[in-house]
Amino acid sequence: MMRIAPAAKAIAFGRAFRVSRNVPVTALRMMSVFPDKKPENPEFSSGPCKKRPGYDVAKLDFRTAGRSHRSKIGKERLALAIDETKRLLGIPSDYLVGIVPASDTGAYEMAMWNVLGARNVDIFHWESFGKGWYGDAVSHLKLKDIVEVNEYTADYGEIPDLSKANPDHDICFTFNGTTSGVRVPEGCDFISDARTGLTLCDATSACFAMNMPWEKLDITTYSWQKVLGGEGAHGMLILSPRAVERLESFTPENRPLPKIFRMTKKGKVDTSIFKGSTINTPSMLAVEDYIDALQWTDSVGGVPALIEKSQENLGVLERFVEENEWIDFLAKDPAIRSCTSVCLTLDLNPDQIKKFVAILESEEVAYDIGGYRDAPPSIRIWCGATVEKDDLEALCPWMAWAYDQVKHE
Repeated sequence: MMRIAPAAKAIAFGRAFRVSRNVPVTALRMMSVFPDKKPENPEFSSGPCKKRPGYDVAKLDFRTAGRSHRSKIGKERLALAIDETKRLLGIPSDYLVGIVPASDTGAYEMAMWNVLGARNVDIFHWESFGKGWYGDAVSHLKLKDIVEVNEYTADYGEIPDLSKANPDHDICFTFNGTTSGVRVPEGCDFISDARTGLTLCDATSACFAMNMPWEKLDITTYSWQKVLGGEGAHGMLILSPRAVERLESFTPENRPLPKIFRMTKKGKVDTSIFKGSTINTPSMLAVEDYIDALQWTDSVGGVPALIEKSQENLGVLERFVEENEWIDFLAKDPAIRSCTSVCLTLDLNPDQIKKFVAILESEEVAYDIGGYRDAPPSIRIWCGATVEKDDLEALCPWMAWAYDQVKHE
């Protein structure tokens, strides 16, 4: 097969071919040439994710640099981050929002260790992070020693039978499976409005990209470094009044909590956490970076605009998959297909997929698109709103070119 020498990279000599579902790949082997355009930005990582368009760290507000997070301005900026989060996400006024340690992982563990054990638990998982929550609930919290724990699972690319959710149980689930590209159906109708249990929702790659039905969600967590392209290490914890009631009425026996997990004082929720008085020292630079992302969100039309952009980005890949027989979605059902962490299978073996990913990175076309280590052999392309549609459109011909190189070498 003809290969193009590296020295010829700078020469644009033909548009990328398209491997049609109606044209055999073998008929196109000799037609493989470098596509004539690269993405302006090759960052398609699923976390930390690409910064917003036009981002410039030099334009952040540096007034808090070198200042205490307990200072007047420090508290003001932390409170602003919380208030703007509530406003932009449309979170009900009687819900609490706080900035907590250790990204989404810390926020979700914080919730689990504080509220689980009061009643039976249904845990739904269909990818690695949800599986991890189940493992922690059973192996570390040892919930099976005190309550009934029901596990509902499905293979990568599929979703469990959510109708099995018992409204009298606590329900743990991931809104969008970042490592499988599978989300819960729109509206979360599997959650009863008359429930007596709590819902614990890991929404780290869903918030700001999908409609969040807050009336269905009692505890919701996410991190800054996903949809908004913020920095890692900080998590967001959102509590409904029902979650607050659980915190103030239930104290797990024989379960010591580390300082960074403690949300109550003398039997009452520590409301200062939800006004900007963080449990430990946050990075004020990361806080300013998050505020910048919130301001950008507002400037482009708010969360509805981000959702629309993410859906349009997904549409680029949906058209590409429809036109090419060698690539497909891990999530076959469009109703549960993620518009952020888009996972794709290829007509290649695992070693070939690694070469495919390496070629695109070496050509500076796509960074960090390898599938998650626990997922089936696949690639994963971030389609959140910080990614530009034009870059995805430019990426597609390069994927066709890389596939042809690897498949027929």
